[in-house]
Amino acid sequence: MQRLDEVRNMLAEVLGLGERKKFLSADSTLLGALPELDSMAVISVISALEEWFGIAVDDDEINANIFRTLGSLTNFVDQKLA
Repeated sequence: MQRLDEVRNMLAEVLGLGERKKFLSADSTLLGALPELDSMAVISVISALEEWFGIAVDDDEINANIFRTLGSLTNFVDQKLA
């Protein structure tokens, strides 16, 4: 649960979600549901993930499934940190 909170906070900061972040749960849809998460924002989120969590994300790892929900994004981070 702690990692989910960390990813939520990072995402909210990068996208400027403000108080809307408290409505994001593991099942919350990201792509298509958050207007702030466009193709340019995805690049910013990936850069922030690398910085916040000290991970490296290769171009071939990036796909829509990772950004489907907050939970899928958190699972991706967990896998990178494992």
